[in-house]
Amino acid sequence: MPVQRDALLSAYLDACETELRAFKPGNVSIYSEAHDMTVEDFRRSAAASGPFLCDSGLSLGGKIYHATRATREAVPCNTNLGIILLAAPLFQAVQEIREGETLRDALRRVLGATTQADADWTYKAIRLAQPGGLGESPDQDVRDAPEVTLLEAMRFAEHRDRIAYQYTNSFADVFDFAIPRYHRKLSQWGDKEWSAVAVFVGLLKHIPDSHIERKFGARYTGIVASRMAQIDKALSVSDRPEQVMPLLREVDAEFKSGGINPGTTADLTVACLLAVRLEALLGQRKRKTGCFLEA
Repeated sequence: MPVQRDALLSAYLDACETELRAFKPGNVSIYSEAHDMTVEDFRRSAAASGPFLCDSGLSLGGKIYHATRATREAVPCNTNLGIILLAAPLFQAVQEIREGETLRDALRRVLGATTQADADWTYKAIRLAQPGGLGESPDQDVRDAPEVTLLEAMRFAEHRDRIAYQYTNSFADVFDFAIPRYHRKLSQWGDKEWSAVAVFVGLLKHIPDSHIERKFGARYTGIVASRMAQIDKALSVSDRPEQVMPLLREVDAEFKSGGINPGTTADLTVACLLAVRLEALLGQRKRKTGCFLEA
């Protein structure tokens, strides 16, 4: 039996809320709002987009478009296009998972089977969201009708956009780095919000943020990585991560004074939190039924 839609929606809302409750320097959280966006904007966005992302009757591209449209009707700004782009394939994978597959196995198959129609829906969603830094591209520009599948379109962008990179590399940053780090920190601290902070810091320490680099180029890449390394070191030696709060506040103020918003890293953090919850749901269903879910 498939995972129930209500359980999927609950997993999504919990992932989004946990990310908001994690202090992510430079990004919007319950500790610090900025960039003309509020915590309530993100909560309304999650509530509006979730039902469409969890709709098994929609294609991958349909999920992306309708979730984006619902968000734009709920809030006046682009809060969650990156989250939607990452969440939609994860939900599609859960809904299409086959016996014996892991979530990532199903995800890899879903990404490999994207269509030109998926690309068309996604291009429409991107135009609707109007993300910051959207520029012209010589190959498959989103202002034009796509002539390739969604996966092929993402290949044109993977070198400059870390969300596109997830599509072409089976969500490598999420499954190979973020999820193992989350579980290690959750085991160490027993706190999902601080574990999300550790994921965000670790990702931003190692991977330049696409959102920052679209706005500033590589101007702040080294500075951001250095500050994240400082926070990561402080977290690594602490059994009480809340002791790092003064440093987080210092770096948060520094980033926001310069307009530095690690938005892509925040989106990847949500994807990690969502994947963890979806894997838990799949594990629960397997234990109850003695088998994997059917599509």
